[in-house]
Amino acid sequence: MQPTLLILAAGIGSRYGGLKQVDSMGPGGESIVAFSVFDAIRAGFGKVVFVIRKDIEADFREKVGSKVEPFIQTEYAFQEMDTALEWLAEKPERTKPWGTAHAILSAKAHINGPFVAINADDFYGAEAFQQIGDFLRNDCTPALYGMVAYQLGNTLSENGTVARGVCTVSAAGYLTDVTERLNIERLPQGICFPDNGAPHFVPDDTPVSMNFWAMHPAVMPEIEHQFRDFVLENRDNPRAEFYIPKVLNNLLDAKKIELKVLNSSSQWYGVTYPADKETVQGALAELVEAGAYPKELFVERGELRGEMRDKRGDEMC
Repeated sequence: MQPTLLILAAGIGSRYGGLKQVDSMGPGGESIVAFSVFDAIRAGFGKVVFVIRKDIEADFREKVGSKVEPFIQTEYAFQEMDTALEWLAEKPERTKPWGTAHAILSAKAHINGPFVAINADDFYGAEAFQQIGDFLRNDCTPALYGMVAYQLGNTLSENGTVARGVCTVSAAGYLTDVTERLNIERLPQGICFPDNGAPHFVPDDTPVSMNFWAMHPAVMPEIEHQFRDFVLENRDNPRAEFYIPKVLNNLLDAKKIELKVLNSSSQWYGVTYPADKETVQGALAELVEAGAYPKELFVERGELRGEMRDKRGDEMC
């Protein structure tokens, strides 16, 4: 079975100041998410599910969906404030969705096999999709998940601080913990984040999660159960968010899963701040110029399908 690419695209983008999910980043006017779908198709993925909000559906379908639908099975799931809250009589008042784990839960009805969940506004690169494709072909089991980790120094913004999931990895290459660290920045002395009021410096090659997770559908009831507990504990906190690293940490602590870390040395690109857009546009233009991507991603269906057949290899597990 070919795996599914689940793209989390329902975020508000408050720091960016707009819908970065559909903003033009490639030299042909493509969004970042279009590059992710292109890389996934070449790595042998058979379906993409976009998690969006109803209020951006028309814009998203026009600018993204219409481009990729001729090339891969495409479905849409909707993350709203009350999604997966049928069991709760009085819904909490919120102005933003409940977070990444809630977004994945929103797509429960669309997931029937191994899948990868990513952010819509992050450029991960072809290497990462090939790595996760190989993992799904050779190593996937219901109790073994995976992730692509990036080197922290390759994920920073020149325009402000960032938040990253800092990973602790065993000698055998398995995740033991991922901790969300805020206000990470590069100073003259090195990369640091505040810890108990003092700067804590870490190496450039510290592995971090950029939300590139490979999972089995068995995770859905686990997310559902943990989401109920989270809502009951945070119903009066309109800013509380339910993140997938927390879910996976809980599963690791309970020894219900193992999680293989696949390391990438590639440069990650994203648009946290408006000023990041120029950097991303320049990087994508360089990749196109170097021949890593065609000048227009989704034009010739036959050509892209041919690349899929050449690069996919055996069917996914």
